[in-house]
Formats: sequence, C-alpha cells, structure tokens
Amino acid sequence: MTAHGADVQDGDGQAEADSRTDSKQAPAIEVPAARERARAIPEAAVARLAVYLRALSSLAEQNVGTVSSDELAVAAGVNSAKLRKDLSYIGSYGTRGVGYEVAVLIGQIERILGLTRKHSVAVVGIGNLGHALANYGGFPGRGFPVSALFDLDPDLVGVPVGGIPVNHIDDIVEVCAEREVTIGVIATPVQGAQEVCERLVAGGVTCILNFAPVVLQVPEDVEVRKVDLAVEMQILSFHVARRQQEAAAEAGRSDVDGADIGPPGGGDRVSGQVESADRMVERL
Repeated sequence: MTAHGADVQDGDGQAEADSRTDSKQAPAIEVPAARERARAIPEAAVARLAVYLRALSSLAEQNVGTVSSDELAVAAGVNSAKLRKDLSYIGSYGTRGVGYEVAVLIGQIERILGLTRKHSVAVVGIGNLGHALANYGGFPGRGFPVSALFDLDPDLVGVPVGGIPVNHIDDIVEVCAEREVTIGVIATPVQGAQEVCERLVAGGVTCILNFAPVVLQVPEDVEVRKVDLAVEMQILSFHVARRQQEAAAEAGRSDVDGADIGPPGGGDRVSGQVESADRMVERL
C-alpha cells in the first residue's frame, strides 16, 4: 500500500509544505514540546491515535513504507479529514505527493502515547475476567507485560497463571513497588474494588483500568479508565434503536417511537442482557 500521487495533500499551501520539510530536517521532538503537545490532544483523539497505531503496525508487518491519509483512514475506520486533524496534534502532517512514512509515524504516536517508556501491569482479581487478562498475549506484544497477579482466594495464591504466580492482595503494595508496576487492572467484585485501588496507589501505581462497576475515589495524579459492560450494551441498544427508527422512517412509517421499535420483547431482552452483564461482572 503506497501513496497515490497528487490526491494526497495533507496541508494548505507551499509555506506549510516548506515548514514540514524544515521539520523533517530538525532533530527529534524535544521532551518539553512533546509534553505540551500531549496535553493539547482531546481525549477522543487519543483513543483514535491508538487505533491508528494498530493499523500502522499491521502495515509495517507487511513491509509497507508509506501510506496516504485516505488509505490509513480506511484501515482505521475514520474519515481522512478527522485523521489528518488527529495527526496534526502530534505534529505530523505527511508529505505532499508521498503521504506518511509508516515507521516515522509509528514512532511519533508511540512517543505521544508514552509507549517508549517501560510499563508493568498488575491484575487484581483472578476470576474469569482476570484469568483471561493474565493470559492475554496481546499485552506484552504492545509494551504492557503483566508482571504481578493478586487474589484473595487461598486456593489461587501461589498458583501460576500465564506463567506468573498469584500473590495475595495483602502483598499489593510491596510487590507493586518492587516490580515497578505502572498500570493496575481491577477485576474484582464491587465490594473490594476501592480497597484494592487504594493499595495499588500506595504501591506507586498511577494508572488504573477498572472493570468493577463502581466509581473509584483516587488522588488527582492517578488516572482511572472505567470499563462498564452494561453501559456499553446500552449504547449498542441505542444505536440499534436509532437505525430501526431510520429504516421505519424511510418506509414511510411516521408513528414509530424509539421505545417501541424492534421485535416483540426486544426491550425486555436488552434489559435482561444488561442485568446479566452486571451479574457477570459481580462474579468476576
């Protein structure tokens, strides 16, 4: 996959093109400038940068050297204008008639996302979800090796999962500090999530991925990302309902209400699915 000549234009005017040429000759982005740039990136754009990185990594594996904005946008599932805007946040504008150098863009995104730093992950709660996360091979390959596991169950403590022995949660602070854990994953029931969070923070963990359906209280310098399966299902339900409304409108049915569309009992099934998701998380 390569750029396609004149149809690739990721800038406005010769002055900008000249500035990009100058920037290519300049040394690597200085750390202070990179930090300021990172602070200015919207949250939604950060999520898309991770998607672009995945697409670019796939291209690199195929020995693709350059890619146009249109091609990368298709691979990432976004429109090319949004992609160019997102990449402008990290100071990458591509080259007119050439596009983006895959290897260079990978390096820029990895630097902004902090992937050039060493990370270490701890998973707390080795139930069904925690067990799956501990065994997930995608983490180490993307720079997030799991180095510590914790649980309350005495039958699990000492048993290797994914090659790593499970420690008791009482050892969270000591083990996390010793292994320099930077990211903690909470896959516990609601009741113990806050206590686990506090232990992780005490062990030096500054980033937490929370699967427990509860809002965690953390210091200002600790970042928390919450994954709520029930909420995600409700969002999907909204999109299904909206599409059914649009289809009904196109068919000339003006009496369709968003709450009533869908097959008989559909609303009950969605509600039941949401409740099931909550119960599943509670059991993990």
